[in-house]
Amino acid sequence: MLLYRSERFLEHDPGPAHPESPGRLRPVLASLEQRPEPGVRPVGDWAPATRAMLERVHTPAYVGRLEATAGRRVRLDPDTWTSPASWEVARLASGAAVAAVEAVVRGEDAHAFVLSRPPGHHAEADAALGFCLLNHAAVAAAHARQALGLERVLVADPDVHHGNGTQAIFYADPTVLYVSSHRLPFYPGTGWPQETGAGPGEGFTLNLPLRAGDGDEAFLRAWTEEAEPRILAFQPELILVSAGFDTWKGDPLGGLAVTEAGFRAFASRVHAWARTCCPGRAVWILEGGYDPAGIEAGVRAALRSGAAG
Repeated sequence: MLLYRSERFLEHDPGPAHPESPGRLRPVLASLEQRPEPGVRPVGDWAPATRAMLERVHTPAYVGRLEATAGRRVRLDPDTWTSPASWEVARLASGAAVAAVEAVVRGEDAHAFVLSRPPGHHAEADAALGFCLLNHAAVAAAHARQALGLERVLVADPDVHHGNGTQAIFYADPTVLYVSSHRLPFYPGTGWPQETGAGPGEGFTLNLPLRAGDGDEAFLRAWTEEAEPRILAFQPELILVSAGFDTWKGDPLGGLAVTEAGFRAFASRVHAWARTCCPGRAVWILEGGYDPAGIEAGVRAALRSGAAG
């Protein structure tokens, strides 16, 4: 399994006491350096996403506004700030997602994990939102479709928060199946079961709401009983996981109770779907998670499952 990691992801700093701080990732990087997972190959060199890649899912005007924040500290929404390096760091994160997709499609490895920040799944076509600047999973999915010629891409989003940006970007697109489990009602207020797509995309969005306090049983039931039949019927050629680990029992923002065992079981299902459908192609892209212990538990579950094949 390939692991895309870089100390540069620590350079995005939204400010003192912000939940999405470099401190959420720094201990995880250090732990993986001290105790690497067998069968995992670190990747540390790739190109940032180009404007053309970004503009497949973001408007040129929005990309221009974000680029203009380079070297500055700018408040983009009540929760979302840039620091001087944020534009380049976000481009690097989207570039890592694209590079990981290219690697698995080439057959360099069947699985990859992009251990990046800032997260992306709240970023809409024309707006930053919820700590997110660029929508890395959407950029990667669009690249797989438009540059690599894949016909069907799954975006599986188990973050505690609904990925409103990813849903909106692909809401009318039947070539991308978006499946999200998330706490509801909760931020950002989207992700209701009746949100199923529009026009040709009708039926290609599946939302699986969870209640505050839900743990492994409810989380896994949503993915095995409700999502799995739809995923297997869709037969994706690539699986992207918007890998939020703020469902963790100790996460300060989440309010769910998923454990390490739940992360392991979910990772096992993802790789089972990939073996059945893709063949084997699965790329995980870090989203939320605000307790480093929870991020590490989720990341190691994914790495172990992917390295085991």
